[in-house]
This record gives sequence, C-alpha cells and structure tokens, in this order.
Amino acid sequence: MAITRTTADQRGLTFLQVAIALQTLCIFFQAVTAGVLLSSSHGEVLHGVGARVMYGASMLYVLAAILAWKPGGGSARPVLHASGFLVLASVQVVLGIAHVPSLHVPLGVTMFALSVLALGQALAARRPARAGDRP
Repeated sequence: MAITRTTADQRGLTFLQVAIALQTLCIFFQAVTAGVLLSSSHGEVLHGVGARVMYGASMLYVLAAILAWKPGGGSARPVLHASGFLVLASVQVVLGIAHVPSLHVPLGVTMFALSVLALGQALAARRPARAGDRP
C-alpha cells in the first residue's frame, strides 16, 4: 500500500526538516565557537550570540513540530522530542552561564548527537515509499 501525503502534510514536514537542520547547524556552530573561545578573545562573543540563535532554533523546532502534527492529526511524538530538546537547551544555557564546563560540554555533545538523529529521522520520513521497499 502506498502512502500518499497531502501538500499541507508535505509542507509541514519540510518546515520541520528545515527547523531541525537549522538547529543542528546552530549546535555545530556552537562547537566551533567553543573551540574559538579557548584560543581567542572573540570566541566569547561568538559563542554567546550563537547560544541565543541556537535557543531560538530550538523554539522554532517546537513550533514546526506542533504545526506538522496538528494538520495531519498524527503522533505527538515529534512535539515531545522537540519539547524535550528545548528543556535540554534551557539546561545548557543555565550551565553555560554558571560556567560549569564539566556538564556543559558533554550535554552539548549529546544535544548535537540527538539533533543529528532527529534530522536523520525527519529526512527519512520525507522519502517516498517505493514498490521494492518493505513496510
């Protein structure tokens, strides 16, 4: 049985994919600026600005997950994942402000891995089912 998606569903998925990709890119930027932070005085400014953008990208991810979920009436799992990620981002901000690198750095690595996994799942969901694919 072939799965057909409406144009609204496809737009919702595309927005969700873009939001997750943006979030993943922002977290990668944070890793780069963390390295710059150790070697340059400009690193702190870049890392601080990147933190704000990454937090905004996490909020955009929640919004995109809600918008993708509502029209189709599907599973709320992506909304839960996005909300959990926003909680992790909030903890990350608090740890960064408190200068606790022993928890801030591993949480950042974990967040990057989770974001890459979410992006992979979102991109796999976009792939149309082919006749040879198994259900």
